[in-house]
Amino acid sequence: MAETPVIDVRNVIKDFPSEAGVFRALHGVSMRVMQGELLSIVGPSGSGKSTLMNIIGCLDSLTEGQYLFDGRDISAFEEAELAHLRNGSLGFVFQQFNLLPRLSARQNVGLPLVYSGRSRAERDAKAEELLGLVGLAGKERSRPMQLSGGQQQRVAIARALANDPRLLLADEPTGALDTKTGREVLDMVRRLNRERGVTAIIVTHDPGVAASTDRVVRIHDGRITYDGPPTAEALAGAGRQVAADETPA
Repeated sequence: MAETPVIDVRNVIKDFPSEAGVFRALHGVSMRVMQGELLSIVGPSGSGKSTLMNIIGCLDSLTEGQYLFDGRDISAFEEAELAHLRNGSLGFVFQQFNLLPRLSARQNVGLPLVYSGRSRAERDAKAEELLGLVGLAGKERSRPMQLSGGQQQRVAIARALANDPRLLLADEPTGALDTKTGREVLDMVRRLNRERGVTAIIVTHDPGVAASTDRVVRIHDGRITYDGPPTAEALAGAGRQVAADETPA
């Protein structure tokens, strides 16, 4: 029996209203992601990569097509079902760390577990385990402003793993970091993928980030133009910027 993809996006179309009429951000996009994959979605600003990530992350709805998560068609899920899926099966890491400044690293990591009904003791134990996993043992009581940018992103990754998600979604996770720190964060994501089997999608316009993944899905003008290993062809022009009057996506 064939393995069920974690992500199965079929002929997805996404339209947005605009002053000039309807803007089509995605034109019949299809892709599959299997358990344990580490891939990047690349493309210049306005290509549709963030729109696709928002749909995969259940942060936005599709206009036409079908989206199956672990074999379940979520295209018609109610908001409560989507919220449950986001909290229990998806982990998010963004360019801005989005940590609560008054909470310690341990408390920030444990936040998703509050919504899962876990006890304080369970939250603290899980948070400490995950902080150790990302190399922050001993920093449990530190608040975000006491940590470097790279350390804050590590806290954000630990938080994303709190509910043992099926999929980790990282949107420009190194964008706010210097080159050395960004490389360390990417190395950690690769280690989580190799050693713990974490399925991860990194959305980026940086060819260097994409080159660190095993598979590259390139989007241009809302269409997938490449899906395969990180070759020079796949990464060429990934950082091109769109004109100021183009619609971002």
